[in-house]
Amino acid sequence: MINEFKDFIATGNVMDMAVGIIIGAAFTAIVTSLVGDLINPIIALFTGGIDFSGWFYAMDGGDYASLAAAKDAGAPVFAIGSFIMAIINFLIIAFVVFMLVKMVNRVKEASVKKEAEAAAAPAGPSELDVLLEIRDALKK
Repeated sequence: MINEFKDFIATGNVMDMAVGIIIGAAFTAIVTSLVGDLINPIIALFTGGIDFSGWFYAMDGGDYASLAAAKDAGAPVFAIGSFIMAIINFLIIAFVVFMLVKMVNRVKEASVKKEAEAAAAPAGPSELDVLLEIRDALKK
């Protein structure tokens, strides 16, 4: 049973998936910083200084200074800004993944094209052809 587990772990698909999850987690931190530190300030310029992450609606009717204060008070809130930020994060991640897949597909197509060109190129005389030429040359 242990050997079966080792074989399962050693297969390429499991290792590829593990690497993908680790890279994905690291990439999420980068995208979160990109959105929070770079994109939000640019959006705030166009929206008159509004910060999406601070948008919320307290359902108990209370007036809270921030989303954190409302959550600390135990008030039920619609965190509209957090939802908008999640959508922006998703769109950025989806775009970057699209670009990566497009690049990988382009590299694969170039590789397949090179292989097809190599297969279509004349291979030259076979070993048998060369031996027959040598035999014919020796007969003369």
